[in-house]
Amino acid sequence: MMLNPNRPRWRGVNHLALVTDDMDATVRFYAGVLGARLVATVGTPTFRHYFFEFGTNSTVAFFEYRDVAPDSFAKPAGIPVPEAAQFDHLSFDLADEEALLDLRERLKNANCEVTDVVDHGFIKSIYFTDPNGIALEASYWTVDPTGHAELSLEDRRLFGDPDPVPAVREIAAGGLQRVPATKLVDGFTKKAEDWVVRPQ
Repeated sequence: MMLNPNRPRWRGVNHLALVTDDMDATVRFYAGVLGARLVATVGTPTFRHYFFEFGTNSTVAFFEYRDVAPDSFAKPAGIPVPEAAQFDHLSFDLADEEALLDLRERLKNANCEVTDVVDHGFIKSIYFTDPNGIALEASYWTVDPTGHAELSLEDRRLFGDPDPVPAVREIAAGGLQRVPATKLVDGFTKKAEDWVVRPQ
């Protein structure tokens, strides 16, 4: 079977979806400490899903599940651990609906299971997995909040959580009142040599 030789029109990673058990602290860290712009929120009776911009067409998103306390752990970067990481799925960014439908057809032609197009309001997506079982998504913004000079937290197309965490209300009122402090894990990076990679 021959696949279409034309490559998908990728624009980058739409969002990396991670999990938090404290969305308020997450907003305070990503917006307050890292300076990432909060560009969209979703709030339902069972979960929150917030998006932070890290450059044009690039966001990191977090889920906070209500009434479910996820098992979590911390580990130094680059050190393998047997526990599962706090990772939900990776979404790749596409240019438009035509590109999304083209990719869906490409996946189907390669005998890969893929969902129908799912309309999330400000993005439309398809879902599939890689051969390792990693959950993947491809999305395009129907209302693109990334890279814009002005963004209103009152825009209900993008900020749909009816009961946002206190940090979001503080951003809307002019700025965060506090940010969280963090610590390195297990003192792994106390010595500069820990980060040096030397050729063999």
